[in-house]
Amino acid sequence: MSTYNHWFIRARLKTRQLLLLVALAEEGNIHRAAQVLSMTQPAASKLLKDLEDVLEVPLFERLPRGMRPTWYGETMIRHARMALASLNQAHDELSALKTGHFGQVGVGAITSPGLRVLPSAVALVKQEHPSLRVSLDIETSPVLLERLEQGRLDILVGRLFAEHDKAHLRYEPLTGEQVCAVARPGHALLGMSGLTLRDVVSAGWILPPTGSVLRHRFDLMFQQDGLAPPLNIVETSSLLFITRMLQQSDMVAVLAVDVAQYYAAHGIMSVLPIDLPCHMDDFGIITRTDRLLSPAAKVMMKAIKQTSQAQYGRRLDAGD
Repeated sequence: MSTYNHWFIRARLKTRQLLLLVALAEEGNIHRAAQVLSMTQPAASKLLKDLEDVLEVPLFERLPRGMRPTWYGETMIRHARMALASLNQAHDELSALKTGHFGQVGVGAITSPGLRVLPSAVALVKQEHPSLRVSLDIETSPVLLERLEQGRLDILVGRLFAEHDKAHLRYEPLTGEQVCAVARPGHALLGMSGLTLRDVVSAGWILPPTGSVLRHRFDLMFQQDGLAPPLNIVETSSLLFITRMLQQSDMVAVLAVDVAQYYAAHGIMSVLPIDLPCHMDDFGIITRTDRLLSPAAKVMMKAIKQTSQAQYGRRLDAGD
C-alpha cells in the first residue's frame, strides 16, 4: 500500500497532535504541555482525545499529578519525534536551497574511522559541493545510535551490539579494530623487549570507563593470563585528557591502533612493544531503513564509501 493511501495518514493526523505528544512526554502534565504549545488546556485535551479515538488505544495514563505514557503512547511518541525531526530537516533543506546552498548532512563516527575516513570523505564532498553544510559528531556508538534514532544524524560509522534494536537499521560492515598500549615518548617501557602483561600490570593505566566493551575485554585479558587487572587506573574516554596525561606522567593507556598511530606520527605518544589480544568488534556504516537519505546525505554516503574502500579494502555499493 502506498504511504499516502494508508488509513492512518488519511485520518488527517495533525502536526499539532505530534507536537502535543512530545510536549506531554517532556512535561508530564497537560497544563504545562499546553502552555509550551501556546494553546488552552481544553484544546490540548481535545487534540489528545481525538488522536486516541482514531487509534482506539489510550496513549497516556491519567494520574493524580500528571500523565504517564502507556506502551501505546511510548510508541507514538517515538514516531512523533522522528516525524517532527524529518519535517525540521525538510524545512532546513528548503531554506538552504533557497539561499543557493546544496543542503546539510549530519554524520557521526567513533574515533578510529573519525580519524581515518571522515576527513578525506568530507574533503571529497567539499571539493564538489563547497556549500554543503556538514555537521560532524565523534562519539561512542550508543550515543550516535540514539542521535540517529532522533533524526539528528543521517549516517554514522560505528558498532552495533546485541542490545541495540536493529529493526530499522541498515548495517554495512567495514573492518575490525585492534588496540594497543601507548605511553609518552621516552617512557622506560619502550626500551624493554619481550614485554608481557606481567610487566605492565603494575603500571598506571588510563582506561575506558567501567561497563564499556573495551574495558571489559581489557580486564578479561589479564584474568585469562592469571593476573588481577591493574589497580592504578584513571577512567576516561577523553582523548584530549589522555594525550595530556601521557605527556605529563609515566602512565600508559589503551587506544585503537588507528588512533595511536595518528598521535604517534605527530610525536605525541609512542606505541608500546606489547601485544594486547583484546581487539574490538567490527564497525560499519549505519543508516535508518525507514528514512530516505537526502540528496546531501547521498553525496556524503558516496564519499564515505569511496574513502572506506580505499582505507579498508572492502568493496561497497556505490551509494548513489
